[in-house]
Amino acid sequence: MEKEDNESIDFSANFNSPEFLSAWGDPRRPKASFVRRTLDGFKRDPNRRVNPKGANCSNSRVFDAGAAAQATADSPLLRKLQGRHLQMIAIGGSIGTGLFVGSGRALAYGGPASLLIAFSLIGIMIYCTCHALGELAVAFPVAGSFSAYSTRFLDPAWGFAMGWNYALQWLAVLPLEIVAASLTLDYWGPTTSNAAWVAIFLVLVVVINLFGVKGYGEAEFVFSIIKVIAVTGFILLGVILNIGGGPNGTYIGGKYWHDPGPFNNGFKGLCSVFVTAAFAFGGTELVGLAAAETANPRRSLPTAVKQVFWRITLFYNISLLLVGLLVPYTETKLLGYNTANAHASPFVIAIANAGIYALDSVMNVVIMISVLSVGNSAVFGSSRTLAALAEQKQAPKMFAYIDRRGRPLVAILFASTIGLLSFLAASHAQVAVFNWLLALSGLSSVFTWGSICLAHIRFRKAWRLQGHSLDELAFRSQPGVFGSWVGLTINGIILLAQFWTGFAPIGFQENTAAENTSNFFQAYLAAPVVLAFYTWYKIRHSTPFMKCRDMDLKTGLRDMNLAELLAEERAEQANWPRWKKAYKFLC
Repeated sequence: MEKEDNESIDFSANFNSPEFLSAWGDPRRPKASFVRRTLDGFKRDPNRRVNPKGANCSNSRVFDAGAAAQATADSPLLRKLQGRHLQMIAIGGSIGTGLFVGSGRALAYGGPASLLIAFSLIGIMIYCTCHALGELAVAFPVAGSFSAYSTRFLDPAWGFAMGWNYALQWLAVLPLEIVAASLTLDYWGPTTSNAAWVAIFLVLVVVINLFGVKGYGEAEFVFSIIKVIAVTGFILLGVILNIGGGPNGTYIGGKYWHDPGPFNNGFKGLCSVFVTAAFAFGGTELVGLAAAETANPRRSLPTAVKQVFWRITLFYNISLLLVGLLVPYTETKLLGYNTANAHASPFVIAIANAGIYALDSVMNVVIMISVLSVGNSAVFGSSRTLAALAEQKQAPKMFAYIDRRGRPLVAILFASTIGLLSFLAASHAQVAVFNWLLALSGLSSVFTWGSICLAHIRFRKAWRLQGHSLDELAFRSQPGVFGSWVGLTINGIILLAQFWTGFAPIGFQENTAAENTSNFFQAYLAAPVVLAFYTWYKIRHSTPFMKCRDMDLKTGLRDMNLAELLAEERAEQANWPRWKKAYKFLC
């Protein structure tokens, strides 16, 4: 027996094989120089794929039978994200112009009550969606997760549409955010040409992503800490200013809720705020996308998902409540500038109106950092989605190039090339181009969130139908299937609200027919784009709607000893004191 064991494990034959040496180099050779190692890092890794072949289905079947065994054998991308990275991405990863600047326009259109109601309802939807995504991502942490879940549990054609929808969303957001970052510098007066700052910011974002997922994670960790400190500081300052503790010494209280009032433009004003709120929460789902590159998603992801609740409660609702108390919706600066200008930020306006000098400039720096953070996420999100699509032959094959450091290199370079559109900031076509880019990305997140909720509903039904229990899941959504139905319903309401406000926006009577038509397509462009992708793929491949009994619920589960691991963890949790159980439930 001993002889058979020794003969069956011939390590030297494996490590000295031509295949191993060609892929990883000969370990007996002296260590190469830093320059050589850097250049070699850009070479294709012959052993690395974004997803196992057949994992996403591009030909009417969810999985290739021959690839089932290797679906979870190897990590698709380098797993270098730690728990701290995921937690900070969840708490502050996508806080950007939507909160800091876009909330000002929303306040002007809907009033403080509409602002609070809309952001609260969207927050409830995001909470339900993130928990549904967490359950799916812990079970199946694959690259390009959103399209994979839609393909696996809904329809392969819809998965194709969602993959391209998500990729195009971030490809459009990148130049928008780079230009927005350059425009924040105008707060201090005319400076060097915007094109120069665009070049600097674009190079910075590209360099961060060329450091791989670890570079993205560390950058987001630092950016998120800055944003969290800034919003927390504003909340404390806002309370002090409201009770009369500022330089002016004036007590404000609920003054602006009485005059000019809590609402503006009635129900249509509230609906217009829904759209802004949805845009402000865009990017929250990146936690699920990053699960494929996380060292231990089963432990890290649930904690990150639970902390979305605190992000919604503290950083959105409380800060916007204070904004509504400190800035009246009749403030002319709220609508006097474009959506990327810090002059239109209610956070900056509140500080400036209080007579606190220099602090408004500090807030403007935070806005600039937030914008760069979203640009960084845009390259990460688009490159990973394109690479996953390419592996399944749903995008050009070149995007599947993964180098030896686990970077989807061609996809990163393509996204960076699209970022060159930022230089239109110095041209006369700036307004028209960026309005249409914004239109392309505006509703994309809503389709993504709705698909996640529906995929979770279908997954749970198939899980029960095929004889599984919820105890077999490593992480369960706290609001459950009911929460996913709530999330799906709210996403449907957002689409209806956007259609109405796009078809007949506030003040549409004063516009020409051509202006109203253009405004409608800018508000609703993402919908026909998604339908076009879906219809084309559906007709070309004749894909079926996935039935619960046909869904493959075995391939892709990451933990082979899940029952034993969960039993040990639950036995340990049973001995926790009540305060720790409550803390772990919420965090």
